[in-house]
Amino acid sequence: MKNILIIDDESSIRSSLAGILNDEGFRVISAENGVKGIELLGEESPDLILLDIWMPGMDGLETLRRIREEFPDQMVIMMSGHGTIETAVKATRLGAFDFIEKPLSLEKVLHSIQQAIKIRQLVEENRSLKATIAKEYEMVGNSAPIRDLKNQIRIAAPTSGWVLITGENGTGKELVARAIHLQSQRKSRPFIEVNCAAIPEELIESELFGHEKGAFTGATTQRKGKFDLAHEGTLFLDEIGDMSLKTQAKVLRILQERKFERVGGQRTIEVDVRVIAATNKNLDDEIRKGAFREDLYYRLNVLPFHVPPLRERRADIESLATHFLNYFCQKEGRPVKHLSPEALSALQYYSWPGNVRELKNLIERLVIMTLDNLITPAQLPSILSAEQSSGEHGPSDSAKEVELLTGNFKEAREQFERRYLLAKLQENDWNVSKTAESIDVERSNLHRKIKSLNIELSK
Repeated sequence: MKNILIIDDESSIRSSLAGILNDEGFRVISAENGVKGIELLGEESPDLILLDIWMPGMDGLETLRRIREEFPDQMVIMMSGHGTIETAVKATRLGAFDFIEKPLSLEKVLHSIQQAIKIRQLVEENRSLKATIAKEYEMVGNSAPIRDLKNQIRIAAPTSGWVLITGENGTGKELVARAIHLQSQRKSRPFIEVNCAAIPEELIESELFGHEKGAFTGATTQRKGKFDLAHEGTLFLDEIGDMSLKTQAKVLRILQERKFERVGGQRTIEVDVRVIAATNKNLDDEIRKGAFREDLYYRLNVLPFHVPPLRERRADIESLATHFLNYFCQKEGRPVKHLSPEALSALQYYSWPGNVRELKNLIERLVIMTLDNLITPAQLPSILSAEQSSGEHGPSDSAKEVELLTGNFKEAREQFERRYLLAKLQENDWNVSKTAESIDVERSNLHRKIKSLNIELSK
């Protein structure tokens, strides 16, 4: 049942409105002046207020101003028997939802109330959705590297500086980008994401800048690009290291001039966006190879952020695993599951080449495929148990991990790759195609790597 507060100095108005609204299924409370109304507002938290403008003492406009100061989201409909356009404009500027003239029309009052309640519900749903999204993209962990990263975000987010985020695949670069946006002055504006590696080269310009009708075959209507859509908000260019030099030049121009033309268009469009870029590549190497523009790099790299791999923040594995367990159990409608101490130990010993994304995918699989509420090492992939039993990866002893690798850097890397591929091949029953798919490597490249590392394909 929705609650409505009536604030009006005329008892006849209060009683007649209360009778009508009670018949319509509302619970009604009333006050004879603004002071009493504000007191009841704090006690009752009504869904809607019907507020008279002309009252002795504190009038309706002052009451509305006080309500807005203390309860900024409160829905208020103003009523007046001596309404003027000037008064209605003042009330609207102060945040009133509607303005109704007396004598009151029952049909208009009920229509305005229903519309106000619908808007309130939409606002609450939007707030709930934003809270859900924020929870989904929450940065989980309290290790020293993550504490430092969160502190850097807290300092940099409220500024307008452009950001470059680096880190391996699966470390959570998008989470950092979203955290920066949500703590910025643009948080109420759009956050638009573009995966530069996922868009074909011939479509990337249209995707970023939009196109005019007839710009190319298939362009039957005008279309806004990502820069347009992100106006006054944040544009996240993920995997920017995969963008072509031609597109890099156009992006650089936008960053410098804050304007562009759509594909096939002549009109210059001004845009206000904060650009956050991310890459898993070493852009210094890409610049030396001629694959990335040095001027674009320096333009983007105003506020550099580096997201550490999971192996460098092992202290967060338990909290991450618990977070994902709760999330996927709720999402799949399963009873809450827990990790046994032995299973947790196995997770902490594993090297996580796929980083947080690999851990998240594993936990989702365990939630779906494990029937028991307690997850033990028996349900874990064999590679996790193998690494723990061999002692190759200690949760807090990276020195021991290095001692297992001998020789120079190249030889140590080959030793690691050999152990990693052996474990993955064993996990996939020595099937090269399945293994290539699971580690996101071309089958032909995996065959060459297996041959170069002298790995025998036998069980």
